[in-house]
Amino acid sequence: MPPSSFSPDLLDPTSPAYKKARRQHYKTTKHRPAHVESEWTPFRAAEKKYKAHFPPPDLSKVLDLALLDETRADEVARGVWRGSADAVPFKEMTLKGSDPSLRDKKAYIFPKHPGLVVLPSFVSHDQQRQLVRWALRDHARSPNETNLDTHYILPEEGLWNRYASLRATGLVDEELVQPRASTSTAPPPEPPGPRKLVANEPAGKDNYRELATTPKPPSTPSPTVQPTSTASLIPRLRWANIGWSYHWGTKQYDFSKGKGVIQNEVRQLCKNVVRSVRWERVLSDQCNHEEWGEDGPDWETWDESYEPDAGIVNFYQTRDTLMAHVDRSEICATSPLVSISLGCAAIFLIGGLTRDEAPYPIFLRSGDIVVMSGPACRRAYHGVPRILENTLPLHMQVDACAEDWSIYAEYLQGTRINVNARQVFPRGFDPIV
Repeated sequence: MPPSSFSPDLLDPTSPAYKKARRQHYKTTKHRPAHVESEWTPFRAAEKKYKAHFPPPDLSKVLDLALLDETRADEVARGVWRGSADAVPFKEMTLKGSDPSLRDKKAYIFPKHPGLVVLPSFVSHDQQRQLVRWALRDHARSPNETNLDTHYILPEEGLWNRYASLRATGLVDEELVQPRASTSTAPPPEPPGPRKLVANEPAGKDNYRELATTPKPPSTPSPTVQPTSTASLIPRLRWANIGWSYHWGTKQYDFSKGKGVIQNEVRQLCKNVVRSVRWERVLSDQCNHEEWGEDGPDWETWDESYEPDAGIVNFYQTRDTLMAHVDRSEICATSPLVSISLGCAAIFLIGGLTRDEAPYPIFLRSGDIVVMSGPACRRAYHGVPRILENTLPLHMQVDACAEDWSIYAEYLQGTRINVNARQVFPRGFDPIV
């Protein structure tokens, strides 16, 4: 798992590295149609801008809230990349609660995006490392489904744990993980061709039973997958399911698999986030009952009623992206979606109800939390076009209290882990089909 190959010299137009990259860029784009950019929506144009590796994107229009925190000055300086403290309009907000750890923390809300809350550095350094261990060691394994389970027969103790034990014995490249296709009874895969986009119907109380009973066939293992070393599979890990099982083929939940367990530390962290936000400052102006659904605005009850019951752990490598999308699969379409950033920094884009609205770009660093809530924000297009190289903070590279941290630090050099959780069912809803 080599660290990212990005060179800070690419940010210097006079450097040999920059000039070489410029020549390669011209060579690969000289036949691109001149009108192609005019066909992009504003959201797509932003994705292209920040995804580009040459020229390196200008981050001066990206909101970087770490610049407002003197305690993160060293983290910003070490990370090469930096945004701007005033790139988009926002309002600062204090947090509520008696926990002493919240006393010096702030939250930020955005008039143009009611329901969006960013809590920089909300997760302590120790808890960030604990969450990384949980995500890789404890969670990305049976019975929690991962993207690799479709194609490989993964080690019973979990891919990461097997990798760690093989590294300790010096046999990391000698053991092969076998493909699943040879033992699968699933139907044969569709012939190759253009990727089919799935347009899922927004879930709600009125169509829940129809969506819940829609057939959700298992994914078909690839017949071309070859036996692969454990070490080679580690950077191919992309996601691990949390709670209710999400069916990627239909973009709906597969309730027939039952409700998975949400680890208490993650559950409690998400609930603490929701309880610490002053929702009257965030959503008091968003009282259109029609937009909130038949039960009307319920943010006043979230301190007690919010209960995360589904989510996903995303594992992004520095060349990975999460393109613009809208979350439509939860019956509870307004309650908070809590997203936790760990490892390398990223550019987060949030727009409006269509891709035709230009998105806000926000710099997310390790320990930052984003909350999307309310009818407008939960249905807003959002994505992550760029994981930023060389941005792993020092506290994620070194743990003086744990000798085993080096293997995690090595993996994180080119990785961002995102833990997000949401509430599928509104309070009092009976999900029995």
